Amino acid sequence: MRIRAAVVFLAVGLSAAALAQQKAPILKAPTEADWAALAKLPDFTGVWEQTFGPPPGRAGATNPPSGARGGAPAAGAGAPARGGAPAAGRGRGAFAGPQLTPAYEEKRRAIMAKGAEDKETANCLPPGMPGIMGQPYPMEFLLTPGQVTIVIEAYSQVRHIYTDGRPLPEDPDEKFFGTSIGHWDNGTLVAETVGFSPLTELAANTPHSGKMKIAERFRLTDPDTMSIETTITDPDALAAPYTSTRTLRRHRAWTIAEYVCEENNRNSVDAGGKAGINIKK
Repeated sequence: MRIRAAVVFLAVGLSAAALAQQKAPILKAPTEADWAALAKLPDFTGVWEQTFGPPPGRAGATNPPSGARGGAPAAGAGAPARGGAPAAGRGRGAFAGPQLTPAYEEKRRAIMAKGAEDKETANCLPPGMPGIMGQPYPMEFLLTPGQVTIVIEAYSQVRHIYTDGRPLPEDPDEKFFGTSIGHWDNGTLVAETVGFSPLTELAANTPHSGKMKIAERFRLTDPDTMSIETTITDPDALAAPYTSTRTLRRHRAWTIAEYVCEENNRNSVDAGGKAGINIKK
């Protein structure tokens, strides 16, 4: 009976996988017209690094410092709220991140009380969206017909933004990056993302509900500077939408380095689940 049950379970699983594949868009070989249209889009290609000082020609920093290349990654969103407030979980003062509902403010306080900040990432799980886009590591943008691919050095992650006209999924799988659908609006890449793993966070030490959505606007402010405006909405967790902006600078001579989290012998998690670092090794 156990063998028969296992066979039935396997057959059901394969059928579900096949059905999911059938529902996916059928990708056709790009035509010359597709490549010609791509050539008319803004040049996003290359390796970009988040900047932590004032953008060229502008006063005031748009991003809080979170380490140079090779530093320890952070799990939070990593960018200030509109108006200059630091991201959730940063700084020693009062909580100055997203405006949470009372229920989720209590959840955030409970997480802080446990002292479990960064526990999942210390075990090499990636922070996922939106935190992965604020890591102090480079990311490479690749443009092909119907898709923007972002290769993120941190955790060796790859993110896909589909621009082939497919709709957002009505019942998305829960994934670390969610599912991102985009379109071009006068030179700006507009992306919407839904369906996030419960292991990801809205901001540092701040959980989200299954209703969280993330909207992003990618645009060039000069040939080698990119601005990314991110707006998070979550009717259960947020009392108001949370918008942050970060600036990336292109390095045309850079390539993405290998990042193997499991080789890091400095970070650890003790028996109580508290993350730590051994600086003697």
